[in-house]
Amino acid sequence: MTVGMINANPVVHERPERASHPHAADVLDPLDVFGGLSWCGASDTVRDIKDPEHPYSLEQLSVLSEESVSVDETLGRIQITFTPTVQHCSMATVIGLCLRLKLMQNFPPHFKVDIKVAPGSLANEESVNKQLNDKERVAAALENPNLRQLVDECLCFNDPYSR
Repeated sequence: MTVGMINANPVVHERPERASHPHAADVLDPLDVFGGLSWCGASDTVRDIKDPEHPYSLEQLSVLSEESVSVDETLGRIQITFTPTVQHCSMATVIGLCLRLKLMQNFPPHFKVDIKVAPGSLANEESVNKQLNDKERVAAALENPNLRQLVDECLCFNDPYSR
């Protein structure tokens, strides 16, 4: 058992193959956000974010799925609800920061982004949700060099089995 990990032996799921899906180029949908080609043409979207504690993607750990992403073009809103692997996940805030930063990097700035923990999946759910959706707290967190390095490592994940 690895010392310091909250969930030392997570359940790892196989990543399904995903083909790009045809749709109007000017319409953003949940698959674009989750794992299709991003708005700017990049192929790395939220499904490819690495878990902060494990060498697996958030999708492989079932922290995130296509169903956990919603897009409302009319309101200009992207909402992601993620499910930590354990009730006392100490990395939930880091996961949320990774999701927010990935969306900021890959999608138009006019979208309002809401990142939330799935109801009942985390002991301090309300506190984490408040922190992840407060612009000033997010900006301050991303100014912390150690935290920013951890987030960047999760976003630059190149799992040879993920593609």
